[in-house]
Amino acid sequence: MINSFSLLFYIKKSKSDSLGRANIYLRITVDGKRAELSINRKIHVNNWNSHANLSRGNNYESQEINRHIATIKNKIYSIEQQLINKGKHITAQGLKNLYLGIDTSNKMLLEIFKDHNNKVNRLVGKDFAPGTAERYKTAKKHIEEYIRLDYKSNDIPVREVDHKFINGFEYYLKTVRNCSHNTTIKYITNFKKIIRIAYANDWINKDPFYNWKARLKIVDREFLTEEEIQKMVEKEFHTTRLDIVKDIFIFCCFTGLAYADVKKLSKNDLVIGIDGERWIKTNRAKTDIRSNIPLLPTAESILKKYKAHSEMLNNGTVLPVLSNQKMNAYLKEIGDLCEINKNLTFHLARHTFATTVTLTNGVPIESVSKMLGHKSLKTTQHYAKILDRKVSEDMKTLRDRFQQKEALDNASNL
Repeated sequence: MINSFSLLFYIKKSKSDSLGRANIYLRITVDGKRAELSINRKIHVNNWNSHANLSRGNNYESQEINRHIATIKNKIYSIEQQLINKGKHITAQGLKNLYLGIDTSNKMLLEIFKDHNNKVNRLVGKDFAPGTAERYKTAKKHIEEYIRLDYKSNDIPVREVDHKFINGFEYYLKTVRNCSHNTTIKYITNFKKIIRIAYANDWINKDPFYNWKARLKIVDREFLTEEEIQKMVEKEFHTTRLDIVKDIFIFCCFTGLAYADVKKLSKNDLVIGIDGERWIKTNRAKTDIRSNIPLLPTAESILKKYKAHSEMLNNGTVLPVLSNQKMNAYLKEIGDLCEINKNLTFHLARHTFATTVTLTNGVPIESVSKMLGHKSLKTTQHYAKILDRKVSEDMKTLRDRFQQKEALDNASNL
């Protein structure tokens, strides 16, 4: 049922041409939602009656424009009445599409997904990071495979996506693709954006995600302890590739840079800070948020080690970073050689900086958040649980001090 429906014909004076003529537009409003289109007519701005929404005068041009407006009105009112008679859901976009002869009844899901991803790819480096485009690409691939497996088809109309489809896709990701709970939720969230596009364009009548809630599980993030960092620093390797990977990993343990950020780190990102010391000042590849990081001695020494590296002379970067896949593969090997029983990944260096290197040593969480380039302090607070261990160690020291004082007091009373 429609609560409100209106048609408004108008011009945009500010967009008139050099002769003072402007396009005439129609705005369809249904229950507060709008759809707009040009009626393919122009009129001199002085001849437009904005109160009557018609052309002034009785000349041939004015009469033709007004007849055209009346024809459009009659056609849209007729379409509206047909939809009412059929008991169909009426929207502004739907009326516009039917007037223009656009059939959206069988808008296909993967076609919408493909169009979205193409737009994201064209905006990489402007509105989106490369990693975001890659995640949408992977999410589409998973949807394709799920449709082939469960629906025995290459694509389905977007209107066929319902709560059952979403639950089935979640089950597919967790079982067939063996994705973790959080990874599954992230792919479904990517897919949810596609459905929102369909809903906003009135290609579907209701949002199948309306009763679906994303609940990420809190994961204990691994990090290296001071002892494990030292063990890796002191370990000597006889192969250059392992030595390079170790150095870059340790560099990130003392700077908090993610893989994409250390890979693009250039000489221009190394500046003299407010304290007269060298800092890294760079925008994160993932979020474009600024990271300001004072260089600690360990990180500084690694930069000096690779200052004359031949690769650096070619691309302007300051460290010879391999592909993420190779870095992670070699880190597994380094972990075994250093007898570190943790799942070593390159991103673990960022966790180590946040916990062992900074928070555990009393650096305020606000400063850590700024160095990590987080959008919100809430993101940084995931690392703050390490402070429980620091509190425990500090209280143990205090407890020992009290016990020593008590022992001295007792001795003096004898």
